[in-house]
Amino acid sequence: VQLVESGGGSVQAGGSLRLSCTASGITYSNVCMGWFRQAPGKEREGVAAINIEVSTSYIDSVKGRFTVSKDSAKNILYLQMNDLKPEDTAMYYCAVSELSSPLIFLYMDAEYADWGQGIQVTVSS
Repeated sequence: VQLVESGGGSVQAGGSLRLSCTASGITYSNVCMGWFRQAPGKEREGVAAINIEVSTSYIDSVKGRFTVSKDSAKNILYLQMNDLKPEDTAMYYCAVSELSSPLIFLYMDAEYADWGQGIQVTVSS
């Protein structure tokens, strides 16, 4: 499995970014995909996830601001991030797993997923 993120960068608070993750080599049929992030000195946290039935889950801090979606035909996962805040600054990672529940996906151990290389998002105040 290969996951390649794009779309990160620097933005001022209140701005928007859209992350993309292009996936290839996925052979399992029951797939959940999502985004994680890790800020310096902090634990990795799940941000948003979507499953094959297009059910989604989000952590509370991004609800109403972030939207996860996918283009199944092109195998691309998106994360639209609006009203960005300085606390959203982190390295963002795309991940895919055989888990069916997007909520469980957000809290899974890293060993249960394939990961992208990560992309930096920086939000200045």
